[in-house]
Amino acid sequence: MSVLPGAEPFLLDAGPAAPAAVLLSHGFTGTPQSIRPWGEALHAAGYTVSCPLLPGHGTRWQDMNRTTWHDWYKAVEDEYLSLHSRGVPVVAGGLSMGGTLVTRLAQVHAGKATEPAGLLLVNPSYLTLRKDAALLPVVSRVLGSFPGISDDIKKPGAHELAYDRLPLKAAASLSQLWKVVRAELGRVAAPVRLFRSAEDHVVEPASGEALLAGVASAVKSEVVLRESYHVATLDNDAPTIFAGSAEFVASLLSPAGHR
Repeated sequence: MSVLPGAEPFLLDAGPAAPAAVLLSHGFTGTPQSIRPWGEALHAAGYTVSCPLLPGHGTRWQDMNRTTWHDWYKAVEDEYLSLHSRGVPVVAGGLSMGGTLVTRLAQVHAGKATEPAGLLLVNPSYLTLRKDAALLPVVSRVLGSFPGISDDIKKPGAHELAYDRLPLKAAASLSQLWKVVRAELGRVAAPVRLFRSAEDHVVEPASGEALLAGVASAVKSEVVLRESYHVATLDNDAPTIFAGSAEFVASLLSPAGHR
């Protein structure tokens, strides 16, 4: 299947003089379109920024049901290691499931030379309190999809390029990723900047609470977004995310650093 117009991956190269690079990951059923403005803002601040299109995304929802979280994670890790090979610090960031994936990245590479310099997380997901979620492994064997979860945006006229259906086999795999990541949150030692929407109709506050309570990071902070819903990178508080992200990366590069 061909990639939907606007869903393409992007690499915004700031050249050999760039002091750092940023790996960004989009969310479940979404595309790089949802975080491209975030990437462009970081690129304008002087950093090389890359965002892959996750397997099964950006074409049709049926393709997602042929993939698992291992496929999505590999795409993120491969691009991250490509950036790391440039010899500069790399910060990893993500929206929603993208945040889950880069959190896993920080766990896998903790204590290694390839450990991320920091994590930028916008409404990352690690769990759900919905009781019907327990039925997902069974329901996904019978049904292909449910109505989608895209376009949770408060700003009038803003639109997220994402599937209008929720692929259930893929969703069941995401729930498996949540369990893996939650079990090892204590391995995360990199500095964390969390941006969380006060009103989010996709990810519950419990996810952010689990992150902040579970990571071992000496430096972790939360910015509450009062005027945005889930896809905050396209919403009213996007400038706050962009400025805060650039400031966070710059602070990691300062002589004192965040550690």
